[in-house]
Amino acid sequence: MNKNILITGGCGFIGANLANKLVEKGYNVTLLDNLSPQIHGNNPSLNPLIKGKVTFIKGDVRNKADWEKALDNQQIVVHLAAETGTGQSMYEIQKYVDVNINGTTILLDYLVNNKNSIEKVVVASSRAIYGEGKYYSKQSGIIYPDERAEKDLLNGEFELKCPITGQKLEVQATDEDSKIHPTSVYGITKQNQEQMVLTVCKSINIPAVAFRYQNVYGPGQSLKNPYTGILSIFSTQIRNGNNLNIFEDGKESRDFVYIDDIVDATILGIENENITNDVFNVGSGVSTTVLDVAQKLRELYNSNVEINITGNFRLGDIRYNYADLSKIHKVLGFTPRYNFDKGIKIFTEWVMSQELNADNYSRSIEEMKTKGLFK
Repeated sequence: MNKNILITGGCGFIGANLANKLVEKGYNVTLLDNLSPQIHGNNPSLNPLIKGKVTFIKGDVRNKADWEKALDNQQIVVHLAAETGTGQSMYEIQKYVDVNINGTTILLDYLVNNKNSIEKVVVASSRAIYGEGKYYSKQSGIIYPDERAEKDLLNGEFELKCPITGQKLEVQATDEDSKIHPTSVYGITKQNQEQMVLTVCKSINIPAVAFRYQNVYGPGQSLKNPYTGILSIFSTQIRNGNNLNIFEDGKESRDFVYIDDIVDATILGIENENITNDVFNVGSGVSTTVLDVAQKLRELYNSNVEINITGNFRLGDIRYNYADLSKIHKVLGFTPRYNFDKGIKIFTEWVMSQELNADNYSRSIEEMKTKGLFK
């Protein structure tokens, strides 16, 4: 290959795994990352997966000089750097906007106004841009419901209902043509990132691809970050002997996609020369409930911690979501290789090999309580 690829946020979970695979394929990889303490801890070091294999630049996407240094002589940009976490985004609004939106504008401004060698831009979008996603009503057909009302959630009414008949809606796989209506600041910033990259790159004839990642998990995931990643949060709680408190009724669900599948899909997008301006869902295509996740983790860790269904909820959380993978299968030939049972077994075996981290999840919940976002 011998092409030069810049990965922003390249020391993160997805970035490090992607970098490792790209190096194996013969690419020259440069990583730009600020080694955020929330993700990497207070004494960060380069991931053993990539140490000695890549060029590392410690820098911040909010800094134009760092972008200029990192972009020099690059041909492909994979823009992963972002603040993540729906709950935290609702009270650290300026930080999320500054990193996710303004950081991306610096990249795009540079590409428009400076001579460069960039041939393609790949940006990490998110399933969060869909909000509550796609549903079906026998009476009304396809519906894209608004965010659930707080008064209903307080009454324990967690299911989405048809606004006309009041009947429970049937969740559908969310395809790329579904309505975009995020319910969190994080989702809004990812929508902006995606739209800006696709719009600006099209105007300057640089091919661009946006991947709407679902809930990514696997070995190498940060076990220090209490604000994102339900599998890592639950794992840390279980290993510390702390009971699991499940929000709502435990039936809320997500599409959990294994890291190797994310890497495979992203490389397909990097290497496909026929894509000029497009978006793709990347997931497992399967919905798994939070209660099922908790029970499976407890079983694999051979733990007897209690699982408590609390009825609590976070404002901005969605009820259900899973991806329609028809488009990415047809255009890129992508099919996930890992089902949840296979992936979570590998993940938990890796977790048990890691140093035990303090359980800081309760701190994140207290922060949301003080902001009126946790009920």
